[in-house]
Amino acid sequence: MVSSPRPSSCLTFTFALLLAPLLAPPATAQSDQAEVGRPAPDFTLQAADGDTHRLSDFEGTHVVLEWLNFECPFVAKHYGSGHMQALQQTYTENGVVWLSIVSSAPGKQGYYPPKQMVKEKNKHDGNMTAILMDPDGTVGKTYGATVTPHMYVIGPEGTLLYRGGIDNRPTTDEADIQGATNYVEGALDAALSGEDVEPKRAKPYGCTIKYATP
Repeated sequence: MVSSPRPSSCLTFTFALLLAPLLAPPATAQSDQAEVGRPAPDFTLQAADGDTHRLSDFEGTHVVLEWLNFECPFVAKHYGSGHMQALQQTYTENGVVWLSIVSSAPGKQGYYPPKQMVKEKNKHDGNMTAILMDPDGTVGKTYGATVTPHMYVIGPEGTLLYRGGIDNRPTTDEADIQGATNYVEGALDAALSGEDVEPKRAKPYGCTIKYATP
């Protein structure tokens, strides 16, 4: 016959259960702070050309964030066709700041040392405002960027207006660009006209960002 636990044992066990959550190690904080409709997280990054850019310096301007990896075939789809460069040129000529962010870690696909990255920009005829280097992945993780290209549109007040895929055809085929619904183009056209952005979110597609190994 199993004897019942003594009252003191019951009290100790109950107290331990109540105390356990307080003593347990804290859960890993959610790094994705970029919420549509809320202020975009500020950051400061050095560009491949050596200049330093802070997001808040562009207050009053529409900003595009494009997560970039020139070696990714999904990125190559848009650069090989000249489509991404055309978007960059069209909107930067209309006052939009276009920041391409490389969150690949050194030694991993998509990372080039700054001087080589400048050569890659020229090789691909990039028309972005700047290529920003994020080798430790801090900014990418803050924004919850998962793939290349992962796209974000920020309004003049610093509010995140759109996040997600560049369009609705998740393939590497350049032929699929024609006829696709380009969400970034639609978001920028609406925002520049003072209209509401729809959709505000879309599923991103592309190559997984090659973050530094923890």
